[in-house]
Amino acid sequence: MSRKARPTMPGLQTSDEVAAMIRVDHAGEYGAVRIYEGQLAVLKNGPAAEKIRHMAAEEQRHLKTFDRLVVERRVRPTALEPVWRVAGYALGAATALMGEKAAFACTAAVEEVIDEHYAGQLERLGDGDTELTRTVADFRADEIAHRDEALASGAEDAPGYRVLSEAIKAGCRLAIALSTRL
Repeated sequence: MSRKARPTMPGLQTSDEVAAMIRVDHAGEYGAVRIYEGQLAVLKNGPAAEKIRHMAAEEQRHLKTFDRLVVERRVRPTALEPVWRVAGYALGAATALMGEKAAFACTAAVEEVIDEHYAGQLERLGDGDTELTRTVADFRADEIAHRDEALASGAEDAPGYRVLSEAIKAGCRLAIALSTRL
């Protein structure tokens, strides 16, 4: 007679599940830093650049935290880092070249997807990993603030906002799916 494996209870993850969360979050924060670097290379100065610098500094803090978690928990970073290096910067620069409102539309779209992503992680984490839960909750609050700032800065007034936003969201969802596994 063989015993069936018990299903994982909510809030309890295998080390592989937690590693995948850290890997994808590390990749996402790296991508966000690169997007802002691309935007700032184009926008340089002015009120929009100052707002973007503030958001970029918070994303840099997020990345440093996940850099630490990758090392401490011996998580393999995504193999797609070279792709995200180029793609993130290109997305940031391209949207900034379209204008400040398009740059903010990019931020709003990315942060909407990240809000959903982090909310899902928090649900799966439950009480299973208090350090990671606190980190994700803290960073989610920052991402929501970034989205709200982008919307308040005219993101929805960007030319072709709906198409631009949906394309960026689709790309983010693909990046999440790929970086979780690779």
